[in-house]
Amino acid sequence: MVINMKGSCRKIPFSDVIVKTNRNAYWGRKWNLRDVIYFAIMLTLHLMCLLAPWTFNWNAFWVAAVLYVVTGMFGLLLSYHRQLSHSSFKLPKLLEYFFAYCGVHALQGHPIDWVSRHRFHHKYTDTERDPHTPVDGFWFGHINWVFDIEYMVQKVGKRKNVGDLRKQVYYRFLRRTYLLHPMALGVLLYRLGGWPFVVWGMGVRTVAFYHGTFLVNSVCHIWGCKVWNNKDNSKNNWVVNLLMFGEGWHNNHHAFEFSARHGLEWWEIDLIWYFIKFLEFVGLATDVKVPSESQKQRLSLKNINKLGGDQNFISCDDLTNRTGK
Repeated sequence: MVINMKGSCRKIPFSDVIVKTNRNAYWGRKWNLRDVIYFAIMLTLHLMCLLAPWTFNWNAFWVAAVLYVVTGMFGLLLSYHRQLSHSSFKLPKLLEYFFAYCGVHALQGHPIDWVSRHRFHHKYTDTERDPHTPVDGFWFGHINWVFDIEYMVQKVGKRKNVGDLRKQVYYRFLRRTYLLHPMALGVLLYRLGGWPFVVWGMGVRTVAFYHGTFLVNSVCHIWGCKVWNNKDNSKNNWVVNLLMFGEGWHNNHHAFEFSARHGLEWWEIDLIWYFIKFLEFVGLATDVKVPSESQKQRLSLKNINKLGGDQNFISCDDLTNRTGK
């Protein structure tokens, strides 16, 4: 077990995760202006989704679907996550900047903000200093951390871990003008298709991807199975993976965070990895990193269990044997 039970701590049902603080993000603490703005944006987008049944048409649906892929898969997951946060591959600067710009429209922060927070998440995974962890309660790890900036600062301090992005004029420009770009997209969608395009292209699409991303932060650190002895709560979860283009193989990712490939087995579907391989094939992606066989053998739970190692982890094979599937 990664986290020890102390005092009034409680275990999340059907998991080995202990909630240590159960942070209340709404009451009993000071809200700053950024908290209010972020909360207002998220509340507005969620309320827009209530209009979805009355604004549905197939054009609006396909606009939302295309933007889900472009801003989510290409923008946030390919660019913000696998390239900018982990440097798992390189792209020509213009292409790198294009994909990063797509990520801005996912409305999860500008690149400097998102990458800094994610690097802290990997540095302090599932400890008291992790920016978003179920150790602070399921809902805090899922969504409430978004509008609790002061608590975030208490955890990680000043964000000095993104010097590589801060020194680039383009990323500083996106930081200063961040909200203007999604606002412009919303205006464009309204001009092209009226309120159905806005509700589906900005509301439904954004909220769906919000919770897909947040499921990785919460569910994939609670439920699933472990393949690697990386001493945190990360799990592989195939259900989350269906929504997130390969990000559901989260234990794989935390074991080898430098890897451009998350689905390390042939049957672990990873659409982002397939796209990176395509970019490599056409000569656009270079320095593509994956774990070596020796690196995988050192962290494999199968090898550790054979040697009588740590028995506090549930491996995928153990889970299969226990369920009889």
